[in-house]
Amino acid sequence: MSAVQSTPGSGTHAAASTVSAVIGALEAAYPRSWAEPWDRVGLVLGERGAAVRRVLLAVDPTVSVAREAVDHGAELLVTHHPLLLRGASFLPADDGKGAVVTHLLRHGTALWCGHTNVDRSTRGTVGAWISQLGLQDAAALIPGEVPADAAHGSHRFGLGAVGTLPAATTVGELSSAIAGIVPATARGILHTGHADRPVRRVAVCPGAGDSFLEAAAGAEVDVYITSDLRHHPALEHLESAADPAAVPALIDVPHAASEALWLPLAKELLETALPGLEVLLSEHTTDPWGGRAS
Repeated sequence: MSAVQSTPGSGTHAAASTVSAVIGALEAAYPRSWAEPWDRVGLVLGERGAAVRRVLLAVDPTVSVAREAVDHGAELLVTHHPLLLRGASFLPADDGKGAVVTHLLRHGTALWCGHTNVDRSTRGTVGAWISQLGLQDAAALIPGEVPADAAHGSHRFGLGAVGTLPAATTVGELSSAIAGIVPATARGILHTGHADRPVRRVAVCPGAGDSFLEAAAGAEVDVYITSDLRHHPALEHLESAADPAAVPALIDVPHAASEALWLPLAKELLETALPGLEVLLSEHTTDPWGGRAS
C-alpha cells in the first residue's frame, strides 16, 4: 500500500471537518441502502459532531490498524470490512474486537465501515477492478440490479463484473499482472490449469466469490478472478466438464488484497469532497498469512 504522506508534527495543518461530514460524503457515494440485508455498514464508533482533520483508510479494522490510526493522529478510521458483522455480546479489552473498540474510543477515534454497499459501486471495489483491468463493455456478473446514481460520480453497478480485456493475454500473464496491481502477500496469486491458456474475456468478483462460480461459468468467460476459493467448489467447477477448456480457468487473489484496490478511490473521493481533509492509506496488510514454505 502507499506510504503515509504526512505524519503528526510534519507541519501539515488540515482544515477541520467533522465525523458527520466525512461519513456523509461516504454514504452519499455508497448509500447504506445498497448493502445486503445481512450486512452491517455505517458509523460503528464515535461522535458525529467530533472534529476530523485526518482519516485513515484500511481494509480491516484489526488491532494493528486501530493502533496505526491512533499513532497517526487520525480522528476517523474508515474500513471496508465491518468490525461486528456477526455481532458481539462482550467486548473486553483483552479480546481482539474489544481491544479495537477500547483503543479507538480511548483516543477519540471514530470508526465507519462500508462493505457490500461499496462493492456495488463504480467507485467501489468492482469499479476499481474494472478500471485496473481496463475491461471493455463491462456488465454486472450477477444481473438483475436496477442501476442507480449516487453522489460523487458513484453509480450502482452490481456485484462482480464481466468484460473484455483490451488485448489478448494468458492465464499466467494475467496472474502476474494482477500480482503487480494488488498489495503483496505471502501466498501470492494462484491460478488453475496451464499458464499459457489464452484469455480475452474475464469475470471478476472482489472478495469471496465462490458462490458465483456458476454465474461465471455461464458468462462465457475464459477466466474468473476472485478470492477465498475453497477446494471442493473450485474442483467441482473444474471437473464440471470433461474438457478443462470448456469451463473458465480460476485466478485466486488474497481477499484483503483484492479489496485494497478500493482505498485509493475512497481517498480521492474524500479529498475532492472535503478539501483540506488529510486522508492516509494504511501501511498494514491485513492478510492473515505471514509466511509460506515449499
